[in-house]
Amino acid sequence: MVVADDGSGAETRDRIEHLRSSTGLAISHVWQEDDGFRKCRILNRAIVEARGDYLILSDGDCIPRHDFVDTHARLARPGRFVSGGRVRLSSAAGTRIERGDVLDGSLFEWPWLHEAGALSRRRDRSKLGRSAHRAAWLDRLTTTRATWNGHNASAWKTDLLRVNGFDERMTYPVEDRELGERLRNAGIRPIQARHRAVCAHVEHDRPWLDPEAQAMNERLRAETRGVPRPLRIFRGSCGRDWTEHGIRKGPRPAAHM
Repeated sequence: MVVADDGSGAETRDRIEHLRSSTGLAISHVWQEDDGFRKCRILNRAIVEARGDYLILSDGDCIPRHDFVDTHARLARPGRFVSGGRVRLSSAAGTRIERGDVLDGSLFEWPWLHEAGALSRRRDRSKLGRSAHRAAWLDRLTTTRATWNGHNASAWKTDLLRVNGFDERMTYPVEDRELGERLRNAGIRPIQARHRAVCAHVEHDRPWLDPEAQAMNERLRAETRGVPRPLRIFRGSCGRDWTEHGIRKGPRPAAHM
């Protein structure tokens, strides 16, 4: 496990050290100084630090369901990335979550969610079913586009390195979607798993949201998508699959072209 820490203090460091000793997990703590919203930069460092061949990414405001890692591992395919889903919990419900609710799975059961008034969106109930067959069926039927979701997505490390990770010019939001679009441009296709690979996502304030930064992010994302070729509209776009502002700074090395 790699914890990508964008400037947290001593409390987080102490919590990670406690988890190392209490769980026996090999946990790497990749830290950078707090200098604004630099999530993309610290995630790139975490990608490099990770020793596994296949990487699952999630956020600190998310809680994985018990089958989270197993589902991503089962769905992993060469040339594909997995787009998982989330159950949105209200911020008030987030304060009610206890350790036992996570360990026994009740956090993902309707009785607990109903009592806590937890669900921010009623349609999230479709992700709570126990039937793997029904979840797979819903993933095939959904009209929601499979994207790279910061709260729940996975890919081969070689593919993330192939597109040079996250674009470090980007802040919040859509910095995750832009990565997914570069993966698509590189021929890495998504697997829709919003009903099969599920996490709980606790709503919270976003004081870092900046309209100017959001507009810049959308411009960068538009550049990544590119303008569709008129004669090849069903074969993708002329968008980019490499950022010069990612893990490696500058153009793609000739050996990788």
